[in-house]
Amino acid sequence: MWLGPEEVLVANALWVTERANPFFVLQRRRGHRRGGGLTGLLVGTLDVVLDSSARVAPYRILHQTQDSQVYWTVACGSDHKEITAHWEWLENNLLQTLSIFDNEEDITTFVKGKIHGIIAEENKNLQPQGDEDPGKFKEAELKMRKQFGMPEGEKLVNYYSCSYWKGRVPRQGWLYLTVNHLCFYSFLLGREVSLVVQWVDVIRLEKNATLLFPESIRVDTRDQELFFSMFLNIGETFKLMEQLANLAMRQLLDSEGFLEDRVLPRPSRPQRNISALKRDLDARAKNEFYRATFRLPGDERLDGHTSCTLWTPFSKLHIPGQMFISSNYICFASKEEDACHLIIPLREVTIVEKADSSSVLPSPLSISTKSKMTFLFANLKDRDFLVQRISDFLQKTSQQPGGSSSGRKASVEDPAPEPLPAPREPSEQPSSPSSPCGSRQGSLSQEAPTASQGLLKLFRRDAPVEDLGAKGAKEKMKEESWNIHFFEFGRGVCMYRTARMRELVLKGIPESLRGELWLLFSGAWNEMVTHPGYYADLVEKSTGKYSLATEEIERDLHRSMPEHPAFQNELGIAALRRVLTAYAFRNPTIGYCQAMNIVTSVLLLYGSEEEAFWLLVALCERMLPDYYNTRVVGALVDQGIFEELTRDFLPQLSEKMQELGVIASISLSWLLTLFLSVMPFESAVVIVDCFFYEGIKVVLQVALAVLDANMEQLLGCSDEGEAMTILGRYLDNVVNKQSVSPPIPHLHALLTSGDDPPEEVDIFDLLKVSYEKFGSLRADDIEQMRFKQRLKVIQSLEDTAKRSVVRAIPGDIGFSVEELEDLYVVFKAKHLASQYWGSSRPTAVRRDPSLPYLEQYRIDASQFQELFASLTPWACGPHTPVLAGRMFRLLDQNKDSLINFKEFVTGISGMYHGDLIDKLKMLYKLHLPPALSPEEPESALEATHYFTEDSSTEEDKGTSPSDCRHYLQMWAKEKEVQKETIKDLPKMNQEQFIELCKTLYNMFSEDSMEQVLYHAIATVASLLLRIGEVGKRFLVQPDRKPRDSAPGEDQPAAPKSTQHPAHVPQPPAESDTQAKAGGDTPLGKAPPESPAASEEGGGEGRGSPPQRLSDDETKDDTSMSSYSVVSSGSLQCEDLAEDTALVGREPCSPSAAARSGGSVDTDWSISFEQILASVLTESVLVDYFEKRVDIGLKIKDQKKVERQLSTSSDHEHSGVPG
Repeated sequence: MWLGPEEVLVANALWVTERANPFFVLQRRRGHRRGGGLTGLLVGTLDVVLDSSARVAPYRILHQTQDSQVYWTVACGSDHKEITAHWEWLENNLLQTLSIFDNEEDITTFVKGKIHGIIAEENKNLQPQGDEDPGKFKEAELKMRKQFGMPEGEKLVNYYSCSYWKGRVPRQGWLYLTVNHLCFYSFLLGREVSLVVQWVDVIRLEKNATLLFPESIRVDTRDQELFFSMFLNIGETFKLMEQLANLAMRQLLDSEGFLEDRVLPRPSRPQRNISALKRDLDARAKNEFYRATFRLPGDERLDGHTSCTLWTPFSKLHIPGQMFISSNYICFASKEEDACHLIIPLREVTIVEKADSSSVLPSPLSISTKSKMTFLFANLKDRDFLVQRISDFLQKTSQQPGGSSSGRKASVEDPAPEPLPAPREPSEQPSSPSSPCGSRQGSLSQEAPTASQGLLKLFRRDAPVEDLGAKGAKEKMKEESWNIHFFEFGRGVCMYRTARMRELVLKGIPESLRGELWLLFSGAWNEMVTHPGYYADLVEKSTGKYSLATEEIERDLHRSMPEHPAFQNELGIAALRRVLTAYAFRNPTIGYCQAMNIVTSVLLLYGSEEEAFWLLVALCERMLPDYYNTRVVGALVDQGIFEELTRDFLPQLSEKMQELGVIASISLSWLLTLFLSVMPFESAVVIVDCFFYEGIKVVLQVALAVLDANMEQLLGCSDEGEAMTILGRYLDNVVNKQSVSPPIPHLHALLTSGDDPPEEVDIFDLLKVSYEKFGSLRADDIEQMRFKQRLKVIQSLEDTAKRSVVRAIPGDIGFSVEELEDLYVVFKAKHLASQYWGSSRPTAVRRDPSLPYLEQYRIDASQFQELFASLTPWACGPHTPVLAGRMFRLLDQNKDSLINFKEFVTGISGMYHGDLIDKLKMLYKLHLPPALSPEEPESALEATHYFTEDSSTEEDKGTSPSDCRHYLQMWAKEKEVQKETIKDLPKMNQEQFIELCKTLYNMFSEDSMEQVLYHAIATVASLLLRIGEVGKRFLVQPDRKPRDSAPGEDQPAAPKSTQHPAHVPQPPAESDTQAKAGGDTPLGKAPPESPAASEEGGGEGRGSPPQRLSDDETKDDTSMSSYSVVSSGSLQCEDLAEDTALVGREPCSPSAAARSGGSVDTDWSISFEQILASVLTESVLVDYFEKRVDIGLKIKDQKKVERQLSTSSDHEHSGVPG
């Protein structure tokens, strides 16, 4: 690698000069590759401890002039080949030119300019993101790849100096964090430690401090615990490790790759020693925080943030905080958590104006909206730049469909603009969802009354006036309180959100405002107004479409709040069907999950269909992440958090609950339905109010309060059922005494009612207690706990998947459960490698987690070849890839170029288990189609027959009522395991037999009894050739007439060949063999698949008359053929290909032989029984195939190669540092 010239004052310290000329010196790091004694050990240690990049360049080239003591580095190299190439370039291109100069300064100036020019030329060809990484960082990345054997695709994110605790001894070294791996390397006085951990294997990651490990980071895998300490900045390191582990879990969950989100702003100048990936990860973390804090759409990206103050008219104060700007929003968050939050969509902005600065109000900025609200920010550091950015974003926003639809752009620094009416909203309540949205529904509103209003308005039953007296007055007071609040703090999306608003939410939201406030709190309103007509289009597209999701939706429609009158008729059911189906169509990854119907039915009570749809989007995709996917991962994660919080807040009860196993039973239903399925509707909806404002923390607080209220009774429980009954009865009696709606009978209550029902609990009292006792919970603490629990949950699900896949493997496969699990680990690791680095592979296509476990991980031919080479007991040297390709084609029964774990294990088991017959049968099949000739075309007759049969079946489908029964019977027959006998195997032709011999010769090349085995196989091959020749007598009859071509087999007759039928064909030369290794296309294009086929295929050509053979001719030729093979017994496999001679045959070119098929004696064939009988005559071959081989060691070696396990090496080196 060429380097920008830098001065080196002491050129020979720790370096050895290998080459020199008058202008350049090539040096090697002392101790590298050769024994360097004590000096080498010390140099290696210094390199690791003091300088991370020194060991990346064990070679370097320096520029020098004769009279100068100053040297300049111009190039470095990781190996001898690289540095030699640079040295030769300098000698060939610069030496002659430099000798012309008289002045040494001119020489140095010229060399430096030339090197800079080379670097600039190289950088011009590099990709932009590669260019951003500073030189020092590139060196560290190169070192990482070389040290740990990582491919080019593995990107380094950052590296840190730290200590790894091996036992009680700290090993100082370097920690490398890549996108997919955690790596550590240390070299201290000859002792080397090398660690590699895949992020997908991490089951625990935490920062802790103990007496033994002072402020350390703990990384646990299934096999070991690793501790790292002595970081310069442990907080930054841990945060980055969290992000990378989170990305790996996300990949296991839904197979999303890391580099999908790279649309991030680039810095004007790269930071020193910070990679582009690290900046991207930092930006991603900021984006996630920004979106979560202000409940913004998932595609919103933060452009920047700055500290400022905001004038709050309600408190007459300037509140300090942070202003955040993105492409569609300006947001503000106060330093004090509850003081003030503000969200201003740019679509609402009319004026952005710079006011005059003063000592009291420096750098003020005024922003006005369509709702006639004006926000005054001050103390802005770079106001002019900020205004320019906002202006740019406003220009883009006005061109979007959800922007200023009136056609007038928002103005910047416009002193007195004309007020613009907000589209689709009455002027008295702009930017508020309180108005009907019928016009936005289009054609949908004409068909469905629910398109413009909530079901509650349509199905509100008239309650007697006397019952509504106190409750009605209370409801009016609530409405009045909210109206006063709106007057003071603003209404709609731009209102000031303060602690006062939380108090009002806790006191209860009036039913008339519930839908509006849910939309604002959740952020659903923003998405709805920026996607007009989206829901109506989805409904139109999804109507009439059938899928598994729609089937499940239909099944659950009538189970959704059946006690509520709104869902006791087709109007409510149809609205629920449309919303759920539209969402399943929008997000097929989630589709539909149980509990979504209950939540959506409540959303439909308080909002129109479109509003309910966008609220459901906010719930599933932002507020309850991963809750409603096929494995309810998000709910399981929060269930783990609930258990952890129970241990922290209610330690006494926690032990009892764990003992009874109650938490797992109760928490899922509480969390998935937000208490709607376990509490009376009027009470649960109050919890939903708080949830939309505060998020999941409210639900966890209430759950803890419920356990706390029942602690004494729960501690006295003897079993799970008793505890469930206590909690069920308590929740049934949580009432909302302020509700103006008539009480709806709660079905759950009917099941848990007893003789003495517990006293009623008011929902507002329960909420108050939950805030008093457990209000210390913070949203960021919950996010931190979610990360920790997500590791556990996803790894637990992966273990479940592994057990399920192993259980699906038939019992006669031969491997133990432990061996199968180990094989699954290396198989999965190979699949994941394609996700990391093989974007062009078929396996790199996004994995579908909804598939059965067995089909989720699959590998392609090249990946199988790598696994086969490391796991097979039949090592065949250079012939191994050929054999692996054949095995893959044999296993790939559905011809999709991918195999699953079951198919993989079947192939591996055939080589390890079973007796001599089973193993020989496997080897025999590997030399027959489809394994041997994947490209062999299907005969026209078979194709015609297939399509004819298929078309007739299609016709019968519509007419025959028993068709389904017929297919079920066929399917049942296919499912029956049919034991294959040796008589079912087709005969093998001459070319296939030669391929088999070639495989056997290679198979024995690495065995300790190599010569004995060679002799045995030569004897067996000789015997089988004789048997095949003798068998020809029964096929070649003197009176046999030429066979007419079968219908559909229009193949041209092969030209006459001078070959004698009894002669052994010459196998292709080595070069041809290598060319055939990938496809194994045989020279004879129609190898027989059964004895009958072999019989029909006799003769030299399709129409050539048979030749009569004399005994003498047969005898002589047979012995000569046998001798050819036997004489090559002591040769390697390639010698067999070259030295097996064709006797009595005129030479012809390989291409001519391939065209004519003349190199294959089509009369010659051998059966599996004959091969078996011949092998049984040689005891050494029998012993070889019946010898048991332990696959455990091979799996262990493969795991090290794949980096699936954290492997550490602790080697003693005799003076060699690396």
